[in-house]
Amino acid sequence: MASRLADALGSIKLRLTLAGIAALAAGITLSTVLLVGKAERDLLGRQREQQLEEVVRIARGLTSRVLDRQEALRLSAGQLDAALLHDDARLRNFLENKPLLRSQFANVFIVLPDGRMIAYADAAGVRSPQVSLADRDYFRRTLAERRPIVSEPVSGRVSDEPVVLFTQPLIDADGALFGVLGGALRLAGRDLLGDASRDRPEGNAGLEVITDAQGRLLTHPLRRQLLQPLSSEAWLADAFAEWLRIGAPAEPSGLLLRQDGQVVTLAGVPGPDWVVWRSVPEAALLEPLHRARREARLWAVGLVAAFSFALLFMLWRLLRPLKQLELRAQHLFDGSQALHEGWPEAGGEIGRLARVLHHVAAERAQLESFNGQVMRRLSSVMAAAPVGICFTRDKRFELVSAEFCRLFGRDEADMLGQPVNTIYASNEDYQALGAQALAAFREHKPYAGEWQMLRADGTRFWGQLRGRPVADGDPSAGTIWSVADITDQVAAREQLEWSATHDALTGLANRKLFAQRLARVVEALPRSLPAVVVMIDLDRFKPINDCAGHAAGDAMLKAVAVAIASRVRASDLVARLGGDEFALLLERCPHDTALRIAENVRKAIGAIALGWEGRTLQVGASLGVAPLSEEVSGVDDWLAAADAACYAAKAAGRDAVRVARAPLLRAVS
Repeated sequence: MASRLADALGSIKLRLTLAGIAALAAGITLSTVLLVGKAERDLLGRQREQQLEEVVRIARGLTSRVLDRQEALRLSAGQLDAALLHDDARLRNFLENKPLLRSQFANVFIVLPDGRMIAYADAAGVRSPQVSLADRDYFRRTLAERRPIVSEPVSGRVSDEPVVLFTQPLIDADGALFGVLGGALRLAGRDLLGDASRDRPEGNAGLEVITDAQGRLLTHPLRRQLLQPLSSEAWLADAFAEWLRIGAPAEPSGLLLRQDGQVVTLAGVPGPDWVVWRSVPEAALLEPLHRARREARLWAVGLVAAFSFALLFMLWRLLRPLKQLELRAQHLFDGSQALHEGWPEAGGEIGRLARVLHHVAAERAQLESFNGQVMRRLSSVMAAAPVGICFTRDKRFELVSAEFCRLFGRDEADMLGQPVNTIYASNEDYQALGAQALAAFREHKPYAGEWQMLRADGTRFWGQLRGRPVADGDPSAGTIWSVADITDQVAAREQLEWSATHDALTGLANRKLFAQRLARVVEALPRSLPAVVVMIDLDRFKPINDCAGHAAGDAMLKAVAVAIASRVRASDLVARLGGDEFALLLERCPHDTALRIAENVRKAIGAIALGWEGRTLQVGASLGVAPLSEEVSGVDDWLAAADAACYAAKAAGRDAVRVARAPLLRAVS
């Protein structure tokens, strides 16, 4: 009976049972943590939806207030006529008796078509400042487009503070435009938010701002932040970067963006293309749940501590017979001389475990001896190889050749044991290489590829990398790699590829690359709209070649290329098609923007004054603008439309911009 009791107490099963109790306690704790985590995610998800609904509500209210202000201007404009604008007394009386209109804006003003402001009404009263708005873009657009305009943020000509202006053209019954009625909202006074400002987050609970389509701050609690880019606001910087990356959409239905530690939502305001941003810390939204979790954690810690103390005491009592086996296991691989010494004499499970460990130690000693021989032979091969060779295991260097060390400018001692990713130009490259190599090894093929490598001094070079596993199907056995410096070959190949698609004289895209890009845009119709092709043909260029020589002509072509590139957007493609003919591909470019770019290019070319052998050489340019339409059936049709418009510009007297007519586009298609 006594021996049976001793065997039961010495059984590993009893000990595993006790360990299971500890695992059960850990499982309970883990389950609690997972449940609380799920509750936190669910709560945060509901809060995100609520914040999104709130910012959409604010944006809709702002849209309504924009429409109300435009309607107030429209109604007031209907009560004005040309005669009243030239009667100072009646005009002053008109503005003084418009309290509702004046309450909508920080100030209201009336401007004649020549830009002279004849009346200005604000809190100080009605007066006639001696200022002109003729140079303001929003004023010129109101006259040209004969429709209400909401301006970009500008500095007020009278108040000299940041404002956004609403304008309404004054048009009589005969359709003649006789003035402009306008109103201004002060950005510093948070006039844009209006009643919605009462709902904004307060204190450290969050931030609510409005930006224009370019991300400039139109409202902010701190006045010094007005008109600054949203990237300057730490609570919204990452979300702003993501917004730009996805194309800066101003969605009225709202968007949810990523920002560490914040719930960031936005909604667009149609018309003026404003964006309402709202940022609330996740911690503030989750505070009630966090408080409950802290209380539960304190209780759990106390219970686990008490249970652990009891379990520790029990294990200490139960594991004392294994002390000798533990001490021997600590010196399991100390050497062959002590291989058979110090093993406990015991039966049962302890005895069986001792015999297994003894056998493992003997097998390990034999394996280490064999591996040592293999490594010595491998080192000899690596030392004689003309390329860099290394052996890696578990993503670390175990052997490196002298040539490998020379390639990377490191000593052997500095490389052994170090992570493999230290020789790659980026961690992304290293991850991609790992996936490609693993795929090749699974197909029982060696890996070969070209990657940018990193030397110890920080310089980079292109390496031809080849790898083969030591044992197929056993990644733990390690991998043999070879590296050769192919920087010169890569540079020569890239130069050849570049030359095939670029003009050697100007460095611009050539006709081949231009045609490829045009084909891609046409194939993507209608998703690729709007897009525009601009054909550019130089005026008065042939006399330069004839009189000053081809060297002067080449210099002029280079100057023209620089002038064109300086007036287009970073995303636009500039090409030289041959001779003195150039072209632009303006993707995602509205018609008005394309005309502005074409006009700027024409002026830039006309402004070139090339000094040459005591003379000043100048040229002009005729430009044809052809917007892409769904009726265009191919690249040739599109180019033909642009060429026709360019010929029309030349026929009109040269140095001009002409737009291809829609009927022409249909005709050539």
